[in-house]
Amino acid sequence: MVNATELRPGNHFEFEKNIYTVIDVSLNKTAMRKMVVKAKVKNLRTGSITEMSFLGGTDVEKITLDKRKMTYLYEANGNLVFMDKVSFDQLEITREKLAWEVNFLVTEQEIEILFYETEILGVSLPAKVALKVTECEPAVKGDTINKAMKEATLETGYKLRVPLFISEGETISIRTEDGSYDGRA
Repeated sequence: MVNATELRPGNHFEFEKNIYTVIDVSLNKTAMRKMVVKAKVKNLRTGSITEMSFLGGTDVEKITLDKRKMTYLYEANGNLVFMDKVSFDQLEITREKLAWEVNFLVTEQEIEILFYETEILGVSLPAKVALKVTECEPAVKGDTINKAMKEATLETGYKLRVPLFISEGETISIRTEDGSYDGRA
């Protein structure tokens, strides 16, 4: 157990049978009142981000998450299959649990999977990934007013807006946080 006043961004804790990661913390101490801890947290089971308030004497259960590097192999029957390169154990995670992350997964890609005891909480993608453009409409000459963009489809099926100079077959860098174009890879 740890006091709520000791929480810092990046810490993981369990409170009321939910697992959270701390995004931001602010401490407020006024005269004749206990300290109030306001924490912006992400529920690792649901993915929702909320703000929680604790009084200074509140205890939370600080936990440690395990991270294992695994390789994405393939998708079968609505499950994504990953393999541990050391033990060769295979692990399946439902597609629904990784709805956003599946847009950036290609076979043989190495990623980190987050575990709490034996429960799989999700995957930790790199900040940027390089993906190949499979479909892209041609650029229209003279259409260059204010950062002209066009739609492109990537090898994973994800669609996004890219600059006009990007063509089919090119490999581009994508930010996994918001799915936006970052540059040529």
